[in-house]
Amino acid sequence: MPLIQSGRIKLLTMLTSFQIGGTERQVTNVSLGLDTTRFDLHLACMRNFGELKKEIEKAPRIHRPVFDIGSLYSFRTFREAGRLARYIRSNAIQVVHAYGLYPNLFAVPVARLAGAKIVIASIRDCGDILKPWQRWLQKIICRLADCVLVNADAIRESLISQGYRPDNISVIRNAIAQPKTMNLEESSGIREELGLTASVPLVMVLSRLNRMKGIEYFLDAASIVAAKLPETRFLIVGDGGIRQELESRATCLGLAGKIVFTGFRTDVPRILSEVSLSVLPSLSEGLSNTLLESMAWGVPVVATRVGGNTEIIEDGVSGLIVPPRNSAMLANAMTTLLKNPALASSFGVAGKRRIAEVFSLKRSVREIEHLYQKLIEGSEYSPLEVAAQ
Repeated sequence: MPLIQSGRIKLLTMLTSFQIGGTERQVTNVSLGLDTTRFDLHLACMRNFGELKKEIEKAPRIHRPVFDIGSLYSFRTFREAGRLARYIRSNAIQVVHAYGLYPNLFAVPVARLAGAKIVIASIRDCGDILKPWQRWLQKIICRLADCVLVNADAIRESLISQGYRPDNISVIRNAIAQPKTMNLEESSGIREELGLTASVPLVMVLSRLNRMKGIEYFLDAASIVAAKLPETRFLIVGDGGIRQELESRATCLGLAGKIVFTGFRTDVPRILSEVSLSVLPSLSEGLSNTLLESMAWGVPVVATRVGGNTEIIEDGVSGLIVPPRNSAMLANAMTTLLKNPALASSFGVAGKRRIAEVFSLKRSVREIEHLYQKLIEGSEYSPLEVAAQ
């Protein structure tokens, strides 16, 4: 007997903040894409800031409560937990969906105690950057959830190996909206702004700068490529705690004048319109939005064989896959595509087509809506059923 016979499903989604990141971008896209005739969305956060906040603010129909917690064990967190429980009850929230470690740890038990009909946790990486106690605690908390949603088969397999129940895990992959055509005026000037000449080939890494992203291996590979193809220039787009260390390494490798650390950018499409090759040298990955975005723009890609990268790229068809921590093979893949523009172009075309066919935003939103409805109705969710629709 369905719990919902008429009216909209009252849904509360929680994420940490609106800073630009893979999870935050996906939550924003899905939130703006949900069918408003079927879902009444309450988009909660723990920190009410970030570049994506402006996009959400354009949709006044979305309620935006803030639960500003401190550490997990602080008095403020317990106070905010009480607020969240009261919010769930007073707004008759039926589905609570938490995205990421701290939203999972905070919202899942509160939602269960507050009487939400359906509670969903989301895990969007393989947990390699988590401390052992964080992995253990998240595993315990996720037992309270009706479903653990992941964005890659690789993450599902990782969780099963950690002891999660296979029948409690659903996979809905990340998605991306098809990019709008950029006119010359919008894309012009980026090379001049970055101090690059008009004709040089550009190789880009778009990433947060942390240990798991493997940027040091990219720098080693870049030094090899630069020796063979001295006209090539390299971009590191993004910021993070090890930026200064990476800049020093680049200098030691003789890349001064050949590499630009752009820092955080909000105009990534402008940069992608000028890029010859996009590289993801990660040591661990979920389902990379960097690859989705690069391929959607028709940019050929090289990535490491980790996480969900092989679920996005068809090796030798829509990009090249290399082992992680192997600068020599990474450099060889980069050189191969830089020396063979026709091959690179074919990869770009195939990648763009693959994103449109497999990773469309419309499909992702439809699958998530279907998951919510099936859980509410108490029937089993099947991505294959959605694919057949």
